[in-house]
Amino acid sequence: MFETVIGKLILTFLVAMVPVLELRAALPFGVGLGLEPWMALVASILGNMVPVPFIILFIRYILEWMKKFEKFRRIAERLEAKAKKHEDKIVKYEALGLFILVAIPLPGTGAWTGSLVAALFDIRLRTAVPVIFCGVAAAGIVVFLITYGVVAIV
Repeated sequence: MFETVIGKLILTFLVAMVPVLELRAALPFGVGLGLEPWMALVASILGNMVPVPFIILFIRYILEWMKKFEKFRRIAERLEAKAKKHEDKIVKYEALGLFILVAIPLPGTGAWTGSLVAALFDIRLRTAVPVIFCGVAAAGIVVFLITYGVVAIV
């Protein structure tokens, strides 16, 4: 099944949904599978966006539940600390700060972190999702250019 174009698109889409990997890994992964770079880009952007509304809507409840258990408390506190680390950018620049946080394709940034930050700083879903989408698309273009450049050289 995964030898077909549809199968490769599905795999790329699924990799983009994984925290830490996200679009940054999914796009080169898709190209490595043999997808056209633009196809891998679209699948990566769409896959990266799937968890966003769920994170924004439910992460606070999940973190509070995690804090009830000794094993998960440190993880929850670490996630909250990660969001707090970006507080100055979000407070100062609001939507632009969220966009920049998501658009920079580096570890510790991306749609998952942006969604966590949006949820913990009470940025409304209807504001956060379009901003995060634009950030994911911008990061996708950067990763696309790097990936396409490497593919063209090889």
